[in-house]
Amino acid sequence: MQKRIRHIIEQMTAEEKVDLLSGKGLWRTTAFPQYGISDFIMTDGTYGVRYSSSQIDQGENWNIKDFISVVNLNADDAKDEAATDKKGGSEAMFSKSKPATCFPNGASMACSWDLSLAYQMGQALAKECQSMGVSLLLGPGINIRRTPLAGRGYEYYAEDPIVSGETAGALIRGLQDQGVGSSLKHFACNNSEYRRTEMDSVVDERALREIYLAGFKRAIDRSNPWTVMSSYNLLNGVQTSHNSWLLNQVLRDEWHYDGLVMSDWYGIKDRPASLLAGNDLAMPECKRDKNELLAAIKQGRVSEEALNTACERMLNLLAKFEHHKKIGAKADFKEHHQLAQKIAAESIVLLKNDDETLPILPQKVKSIAVLGKPAQEPVIQGSGCATTVPYVLDRPLDEIFDVAGEQFDIHYAIGTPDDIEVNREAMQKAVQTAEQADIAILFVSTAVGEDGENGDRKDLAILPSHEVLIKEVARVQKKLVVVLANSDSVVMPWLDNAAAVLETFFAGQGMGRAVADILFGKVNPSGKLTVTVPNSLQETPAYLGYPGDNLQHHYREGIYVGYRYYDKRQITPRFPFGFGLSYTQFDYRNMRLSSSNLSDGGQLTINVDISNSGDYAGKEVVQLYVMPPISRLSREVQALKAFVKVALLSGETKTVELILNWDDLAYYDPAYAGWVVESGEYQLCIGKSSRQIELSSVLHVQAPVRLPHIKPDSSLVQLIQNPPVFERVAQLIASKSQLDTELAKQRLIEIAPEMFCGLFITLTEMLELEISRTELAQALEIEVG
Repeated sequence: MQKRIRHIIEQMTAEEKVDLLSGKGLWRTTAFPQYGISDFIMTDGTYGVRYSSSQIDQGENWNIKDFISVVNLNADDAKDEAATDKKGGSEAMFSKSKPATCFPNGASMACSWDLSLAYQMGQALAKECQSMGVSLLLGPGINIRRTPLAGRGYEYYAEDPIVSGETAGALIRGLQDQGVGSSLKHFACNNSEYRRTEMDSVVDERALREIYLAGFKRAIDRSNPWTVMSSYNLLNGVQTSHNSWLLNQVLRDEWHYDGLVMSDWYGIKDRPASLLAGNDLAMPECKRDKNELLAAIKQGRVSEEALNTACERMLNLLAKFEHHKKIGAKADFKEHHQLAQKIAAESIVLLKNDDETLPILPQKVKSIAVLGKPAQEPVIQGSGCATTVPYVLDRPLDEIFDVAGEQFDIHYAIGTPDDIEVNREAMQKAVQTAEQADIAILFVSTAVGEDGENGDRKDLAILPSHEVLIKEVARVQKKLVVVLANSDSVVMPWLDNAAAVLETFFAGQGMGRAVADILFGKVNPSGKLTVTVPNSLQETPAYLGYPGDNLQHHYREGIYVGYRYYDKRQITPRFPFGFGLSYTQFDYRNMRLSSSNLSDGGQLTINVDISNSGDYAGKEVVQLYVMPPISRLSREVQALKAFVKVALLSGETKTVELILNWDDLAYYDPAYAGWVVESGEYQLCIGKSSRQIELSSVLHVQAPVRLPHIKPDSSLVQLIQNPPVFERVAQLIASKSQLDTELAKQRLIEIAPEMFCGLFITLTEMLELEISRTELAQALEIEVG
């Protein structure tokens, strides 16, 4: 195959190579029949296949309005196009986008902490892609949820790189095992939608390595995605699509990624620079970019080697698509809807459940009030290019009637027919309905359309009219269950008014059935938060640095993102990372380590016995956190390193296994331009959440001795701790004085504790030696400057 690919490249003209590395229209690549090269179709999104017939099938007749219509697609627009019956999607077949399974969005799906479900979702997405002739799905998106204001936070998995990387890796494997490529995005630091094509994400290298790049590396290690997509923003002053440090040095040289890098749509500002930096494919078709690249090739500014390398990556990708192409493939949308329901049910988080308000049982409840507009018009997804026309839509009110059967007397009131204005008559009707019932279920949401591309949320509140409805209903009904639909964390000044709270985030087309099953105990909730829920916007880690000044977005909190910040500041959030309640009780016992010691390159196995001591079968997410010893650099109080989800029947006990690798103990030290593990005692903590640790054990770590990095301003104490450099400096002193090397070393050891000046000043001013900066730099083996 590689011989054939090289032969094709040798035959191609410069113009053909430029076409090969450019889109053809919005969603296709260029075909070359003379070389036996077919085009391929790619499309969004991260949680559903958004196939626009009008844009993809019309070939070259697209225009910029088509692209804008994608970016500005509102979740309500997609919902209006959806088929509402459970027989299939025939009603939407002739709409702008084909119907597809709208799975739980990333912020919701990740709360399942279930890698098997993520893999199954990837398989289902692949089958739907193949049924539509799509070879490459533009996802998943795994940018860290640094701030809950981020407009596309609903697409992303977590505030933590371990959860993000593991979840993405499982979903990508599901896609690619079925023969459909993925595009891991947005690489990197696209953590806000505010002026996203202009903003410069200014991030120190340690935070970059430990937080913002770590999830990408883990996903790549786990799944080797066929493509990676560069982001719109600048990173430390350089456009990511033009950033050779990011795309060549880190991604390819250090991580050994061998796939193709593509741009986000119109994300390239300088096509020749982007190609040289390692961004192979430019999307979509842009004549100006093609002309500029061709001119640079003819002028010799882009070498033939760089051009051919990109072409080889593109042809390797095309070969994969050709090998896995399935003609006449069909997707089982009914089966996929059931999977969407299952994922939603395992992702919904029970945040509060006073006095066992839930589940609703006939021996305790006879009459139920269902309230809120989202009970009839569910908020299931965000807005923008990922928005999917759902093939089927479960309406919560319908599902509640279906699951409840005839055991309960159920009445509905809309309460808030208008999202903006408070309708007093409708609200009073809702209050009366709630007052006459034994329990009230109130559906609320954030504003539809405030989350999406090219703009961030303005605040963390639910709709004001919904908040008023909660407070009014709570005056007459103590058994109030609030069901939330929101893109990311919300503040909850109304929390004391609710007896129970279900957090769905954006749970996709099966949300209605999933909620109903949980409400009536058909499913035991097992979702856990993948972000920290704050008490206020002001306490969030990025608050003072968001959205930045003068088009610079400074990540001033460094590595202290999410729970790392709350732990370091000793702030009690509204709900901690990893939190989620159940209808049953899980007990943790008998933590065992395969060894109490770990040395360089080793691996540790941790076993824990988990018992279900309650009355319901359920699932528990067991989380492993590591608390490091005091280190040379400031570190987090604890960090998640592994997790596993276990299913247990009532009364059942299982032993779960978690693996800790040597690299999991490392932090990035810019002074050494590398990862460092320090010796000492590490606390290994097994918890139900980041703030509920059940068991812990001490691990003794013996790491290789790492000599301190010596600079001209380093102290003598630091110099002595690096024997090879100490020896060279002593030799330099001997050459400039009457002392021999050993006496020079002894003299430095004697004065080191009292000498506060840097090394160069000590040698030249205190010891009065004629040593130049260049001579000292040579002894230290560093560059002058």
